[in-house]
Amino acid sequence: MKKTFTINISGTVFHIEEDAYDVLQKYLVKLKNHFGNEEEGKEILADIEARIAEIFIEKASDDKKVITLDWVEYVIETMGTPEDFAEVEGDEEETFSSETKRKRRLYRDPEHRVLGGVCGGLGAYFNMDPVILRIIFAVLFFATSGAALLAYLVLWIAVPKAVTTAQRLEMRGQEATVKNIEKSFREEVKEVKESYKKFRESETYTKGKKKVENAGEVTYSVFKLLLKITVLIIGVILIVSGFFGLLGMISSLVIGHSFVQGWPMIWGPEIHFPDILKYLVEPGTVKLGLIAVGILAGIPLLAMLYIGSKLVFRYKSNNAAVGLGMVGVWLVALIMLFVISTGQLSNFRNRSSVVESSNIQCDSCQTLYLKMTEDNYKGNAVQSWDLNKLKVIEMNGEKVILGNPRLDVEKASGETFIVSVKKSSRGRTRESAREHASDLEYNYQLKDSMLLFEPYFFLEEGDKWRDQEVYITIKVPEGKSIFLDESMVDIIYDIENTTNTWDGDMIGKYWEMKPKGLTMK
Repeated sequence: MKKTFTINISGTVFHIEEDAYDVLQKYLVKLKNHFGNEEEGKEILADIEARIAEIFIEKASDDKKVITLDWVEYVIETMGTPEDFAEVEGDEEETFSSETKRKRRLYRDPEHRVLGGVCGGLGAYFNMDPVILRIIFAVLFFATSGAALLAYLVLWIAVPKAVTTAQRLEMRGQEATVKNIEKSFREEVKEVKESYKKFRESETYTKGKKKVENAGEVTYSVFKLLLKITVLIIGVILIVSGFFGLLGMISSLVIGHSFVQGWPMIWGPEIHFPDILKYLVEPGTVKLGLIAVGILAGIPLLAMLYIGSKLVFRYKSNNAAVGLGMVGVWLVALIMLFVISTGQLSNFRNRSSVVESSNIQCDSCQTLYLKMTEDNYKGNAVQSWDLNKLKVIEMNGEKVILGNPRLDVEKASGETFIVSVKKSSRGRTRESAREHASDLEYNYQLKDSMLLFEPYFFLEEGDKWRDQEVYITIKVPEGKSIFLDESMVDIIYDIENTTNTWDGDMIGKYWEMKPKGLTMK
């Protein structure tokens, strides 16, 4: 029993006996040494290996698939060795030997094709000019009403294309030996080089080259101009944005927004940050927070001005220390703002509430009229923020924070109307949150059967915003009614009723408390 190896030749896997492997390896090494490591030699070797693989596939059968020494010797005898076809100095140019003629095989010729290379392959097979065959196909096409086209398509699909040099030799009836493969390949390379040389020397190539060069220069000039214009526009946008951004930031943080009100591209001119912050954070941290915010917003805006001016005026500045220093200052400001924000956010950590309930002393009242008092602070609002409808008003020269309460209606467990006021707030601890909630001021009053509610609740002077809220609940005994005045539309909040009527549609109507809930009369 002989030892076998597994090898790969031209993409096909074979099993080969040890002695055959040694001979085949030496043969391939000789060929490689002969043709060298140049790109042309590698392509010739690839074609030779493809032909060797074809021979092994042809000789393989179901009962014998392992390559033997006889097969390898047959390949060497068929293909030839470098010594057999070495050229001698002074010899005339070699021609294909008549002794190497073999039976032709039909392939499609990709090198002489118009469509699929069928006529080129037939011309090589029958040793005819492909032009004659194309004329015959054209005549048959009209004579047979297109049947020749169908035959052409069948041949296009059925006949393989001559891809390798060995296949192109077989197409012309030449034996695919090493000598002929090398000869054919070199002639093909020579033909391509000559064709390319003729093309380069032709007038068409010269004119085309000049046109391409001119078109390239025009395209480059247009692209360069467009790029300059784009860079200039970007630079102007950066300068304008940076300038007005800095102006808006300074006006908001330091001066106020009055003298830049309505200017275009101003960064938040309607917001005056010192006023906002003093209602939210402790007094000692306002200045530090403003400095940090100013640095965080100002450095990028300065960078926009700097980059924009460089793009527009094209001056050179390579002082990297300034840039790195600004980045360092920006990072320090970011850390400082993070520390300050974390400390202030702890003021909202816990929530607590206090509830005050009182009975309505009106035993004969079957209907309680709910109405809101006149808004005396409507024209005094200094600022209005969307923080639970929080507002800042000015009273007696002092700025006061106030907010809108919310009112709901529920069923009472007894026979008496009850008003429940729940005050809620956040704080650093539950005790401080409860203290903030207790400090909230909200008033209502009873006049006969009419209950009058204030439109706002007030924070105690000096108190900060801690998400304070006031919830009013009117508890109505079963069988008794309420009337919602139109002025209540601003404070009623999601009142449940048997008809799922929207809050805004409940005003101006009488509502009776029945076993199923609040029902419109």
